[in-house]
Amino acid sequence: MSTNEGPQATDEASPQPQPSAQGRSAQAVQPSAQGQQSAQGQPLRVRQRRQQIRQRVTQEGFVRIDSLAEGLDVSIMTIHRDLDVLESEGWLRKVRGGATAQPSAFHHGDVAYRAQVMADAKEHLAQAALEFVTPGSSVLVDESTTCLALAARLPEREPLTVITNSMAVLKLLATDQGIDLIGLGGAYYPAYDAFLGLRTSEAIQSLRADILFMSTTAVTSGFCYHQSQETVAVKRALMQAAAQRILIIDHTKFAKHGLHQLAPLSDFDTVIVDAGAAERDLAPLRAQGVNLHVVTTP
Repeated sequence: MSTNEGPQATDEASPQPQPSAQGRSAQAVQPSAQGQQSAQGQPLRVRQRRQQIRQRVTQEGFVRIDSLAEGLDVSIMTIHRDLDVLESEGWLRKVRGGATAQPSAFHHGDVAYRAQVMADAKEHLAQAALEFVTPGSSVLVDESTTCLALAARLPEREPLTVITNSMAVLKLLATDQGIDLIGLGGAYYPAYDAFLGLRTSEAIQSLRADILFMSTTAVTSGFCYHQSQETVAVKRALMQAAAQRILIIDHTKFAKHGLHQLAPLSDFDTVIVDAGAAERDLAPLRAQGVNLHVVTTP
């Protein structure tokens, strides 16, 4: 497995989502009399507390602020600050009285939660998408959980070259001898389990693949939308690097919203969608010339 990190440049800072310190080089911090510090300059106990909050919200679905404060033996204001940070990083959604892992129209959950959503539909979509893959080709795969389901099936079409910014895909295919794996480096975003940002985009620019498989956060008025500029920048670079573009979406994408516009669906050679999509959502796309491949489920 090789990792293409591209030219050395500084990623632009953005409030949402925040990259992990592990995704960037950092000098080692020596312990001091005030306690060991993390790579971001925070006391280690702050990192541990926020990790415990993330785990509890993910496991329980919803946790009250006062319960978190009592369980972690800190003030309610401290929990409020922790939740603000975790929400900005994409881990959870802060709501009245607590925090939830449940998605909303604008918050779509971290990668662990999203992997469980519409799991059956993603499997059927992945099987349909696999028909577009030919042995010996080079395949770009984005960081979406929809395409993660496809990645699990790619060994059925080996030999292949697979290029991805998804850590989950890299781990999944790392030991497969029939796949030449190229990892796109950059700043690591743990809530997405992926590399995003300027370095990732620049790494993609030096590559040219036969086919791209990607998904999107939301579809509105015939356009793909996402919540972060970093995601949009990387996906645009992926689209420019592929001879054929395949978008894979389930019907829930039509009810969601995103802040940043990526591209019209007509920019894709094929859009694969499950049969749960309403005709009122599909008819305007057909009128725009979008090549729809509707997957029926058994």
